[in-house]
Amino acid sequence: MEKAPGGTSVGVDDPYAHVDHCDFVTDDGKCRWAVERGQQDPSFADERSRDDFQCPVVGDVEEEGLTGPWEWADCPHFQRRNRDHACLRCGLEERRLAVDGSRPLLEEHHLAYPDESAGQTDELGHEITVYLCRWCHAKIHNSWAAIDDDANPDPEAIAAREGRLSKEREELGFQSAAERYDEE
Repeated sequence: MEKAPGGTSVGVDDPYAHVDHCDFVTDDGKCRWAVERGQQDPSFADERSRDDFQCPVVGDVEEEGLTGPWEWADCPHFQRRNRDHACLRCGLEERRLAVDGSRPLLEEHHLAYPDESAGQTDELGHEITVYLCRWCHAKIHNSWAAIDDDANPDPEAIAAREGRLSKEREELGFQSAAERYDEE
């Protein structure tokens, strides 16, 4: 399995197996990174410009699947941050209270880290993240658990989520002024 800088597991053998698209690819298969941030890597942006900014991984959008000559790992500016607010491993959904400062149920988990053997120690390589509940996140980093495991939410996770749901419903409940300020 891939390892985090501290030596703990990230829960996957191949981070790219959990990628369905790049955050910078538009619906018509164009590379938004080259258009918006091209000054950061002019040679990459110029190459994409010559190809009408077509993503070299996506290829022809009229064809099924990824038809370009590159893989996601080949693109120097690839990024995929999962925006689903449910644990990828057990399915627990996030419940956040607007003014509550409590710890979130879900945490962002990095699937890719720099290759320290290649001298990359300062920054992440490709940013590939998913959301895991904090219970699954701990299991991934502290054991042999994998993201693909068939797992149910931890009982503590369910209790925490239900506690937040109850608070939310309580805040949304209607009480008349007479009920709130009952003088009896």
